[in-house]
Amino acid sequence: MKHPAKKQRYDYTLLVVVLLLVGIGLILLYSTSAYNGRVKFHDSFYYLKKQGFATALGLAGMFIVAGIDYHRWIPFAKLGYVTAIVLSVAVMFIGDEYNGSKRWLSLGPISFQPSEFAKVAVILYLSCVISNQARKMEKFTTLVKVMLPVLPVVGLVGASNLSTAIIILGIAAALVFVASPKYAQFLGMGAAAAGFMGIFLALESYRLERLAIWRNPEKYEKGYQTLQGLYAIGSGGLFGRGLGKSVQKLGFLPEAQNDMIFSIICEELGLVGASLIILLFLILIWRFFVIATHAKDLTGALIATGAMAHMMIQVILNIAVVTNSIPNTGITLPFISYGGTSVVFLLLEMGLVLSVSNLVE
Repeated sequence: MKHPAKKQRYDYTLLVVVLLLVGIGLILLYSTSAYNGRVKFHDSFYYLKKQGFATALGLAGMFIVAGIDYHRWIPFAKLGYVTAIVLSVAVMFIGDEYNGSKRWLSLGPISFQPSEFAKVAVILYLSCVISNQARKMEKFTTLVKVMLPVLPVVGLVGASNLSTAIIILGIAAALVFVASPKYAQFLGMGAAAAGFMGIFLALESYRLERLAIWRNPEKYEKGYQTLQGLYAIGSGGLFGRGLGKSVQKLGFLPEAQNDMIFSIICEELGLVGASLIILLFLILIWRFFVIATHAKDLTGALIATGAMAHMMIQVILNIAVVTNSIPNTGITLPFISYGGTSVVFLLLEMGLVLSVSNLVE
């Protein structure tokens, strides 16, 4: 007697929210980037077309990954992590430099950021490592063994992209925190990580300069972008100027479609519109938590937890930077800021979490 085929039971709330964020993101991206596209490339749709192609690629990948049992990726976790390290090393030697930062690798006509791949690789790799060491996680030596392999990729990525290094370190810390039954030793590791970041900041003078700009942006030429972003937020009021009616995107706020896109959202859609975007991210994070708590095994729970930590850290840091609550770190807003590599690997990550949700108990 044949058993009926297993019915897919994805977390459809998660899926709907992801699709909403992707769709809204494309609309907001076009609204923000049309002027820059017309001025620089004589094509208002320039950024939208590139982001649309990457999004279509990412969505196809998401549904493919969602349909594959996540356990099948476990044998490739170590290889994926080693690949992330190799690609990060390659960036240092043969990477392409844009706007003073060397973060991209080119393979023929395709250019991508290996640091975005590194985030997903770290989530999968650490989920597998911690699952194998689950019974020993109360030992401090085990915590050190788990965290040490992450430091090379953090250091390599951080050499050219401090913001992504912070996110990767935050993801690793969140996974270890969830798996560790003793919090005291975790606090010790947190202090060590803070010391490591302090030394890292001091190694480059421009990183310390960012602290000074953050405190007094009006006194520095490099504080111009921050001030323009704040003007955009302030002029939006409660309901905003209206979609497409931003003034700051008309050359006042440089590269508005990138890290500072949330300020244009506030200007065009006001506090109400910005709050709705934040609400979608909160629902997304809540679904990650639900999937993690109902996952079939520890590996699945950790994958969902890693994605939750990634989303929380990146959204909080982006909005904090735009509102000048923290120094500028160059972090994009997930699904909304311009960046093909970012949206592709974010959607693949969502596919991985959907695969976990399909095997909940």
